[in-house]
Amino acid sequence: MSMFGAVDLSTLAPSKGAASGAGSEGAAAPGVADSGVIDSPLVIDVDVTNFEDAVKRSMQVPVVISLWSPRSQVSAEVNTALEALATRYQGRFQLARVDVDANAKIAELFAAHSVPSVVAVLGGQPVPLFQGQASAQQLEQIFEQVMQMAQANGITGRVRLDAAPVAPSEPVETEEQRLGREAIEAGDYAKAQSIYEHALVNDPANDDLRLALEQVKLLQRVEGADLDGDLAASDQPEATWRQLLAGADAALAMGDVEGTLARGLEAVRRSSGDERDQARVRLLELFELIGTTDLRVSKTRRALASLLY
Repeated sequence: MSMFGAVDLSTLAPSKGAASGAGSEGAAAPGVADSGVIDSPLVIDVDVTNFEDAVKRSMQVPVVISLWSPRSQVSAEVNTALEALATRYQGRFQLARVDVDANAKIAELFAAHSVPSVVAVLGGQPVPLFQGQASAQQLEQIFEQVMQMAQANGITGRVRLDAAPVAPSEPVETEEQRLGREAIEAGDYAKAQSIYEHALVNDPANDDLRLALEQVKLLQRVEGADLDGDLAASDQPEATWRQLLAGADAALAMGDVEGTLARGLEAVRRSSGDERDQARVRLLELFELIGTTDLRVSKTRRALASLLY
């Protein structure tokens, strides 16, 4: 578990018209009953369209933002732990999950360089909590401090435990995507890869299919792998380009984007001829997985160009 730096929400959060806290005079904020119970779900999914609403809600109840990625198993585990904690705290804070792969701007705003990253928002102000995994005892200590801080600032509302969940809008799933998903759920990654590759022949411009293909290829590479061992081997001075690529995969599976890109670039640097081309192609695939609009990818792409040309 590690801490991360301060955040300025002013670029996305409103600076005018927000409520001043649960103890302020005047009419209750939208969605807030006179009892201080907020008609909003315990757990929500946040993107740029409802981020501002979440910041406003933090005027009445602490909002805990989990910056996570479906690429990271650790992210999923932390989300599960936070969801259980939100239930135990009986709605004294709302959990807001942000998929950083789909919401790079929010991730950049919080300067979250790895996932999972967790930050509380109290009265519109961010309070960075931790990155990576946290034990049950650490979570208890962290959230007791969050509750004390909220109480001291008059942020004492609750969200309804039985409020109807706000489901994110789901895109229409194509037949190929459905078949690929079902193959992945069955653990047949090779079949899923074949499905996506065949679909891309007919629809080569489909970015969703291309991303799905790269994701399933990553799943195949890390399945059964010793991720910690691969990371350690890739950090050795004598690491080969193949070991560096295995370490890049392990880092990505664990949510460390910077570590992924650094190892991938170094794999290209330490290889030559056909091997360098293989390393270059793999690094480009990692770019797709992370997101080609990610600023860290753009920086690494420039470094790759300088290295090659």
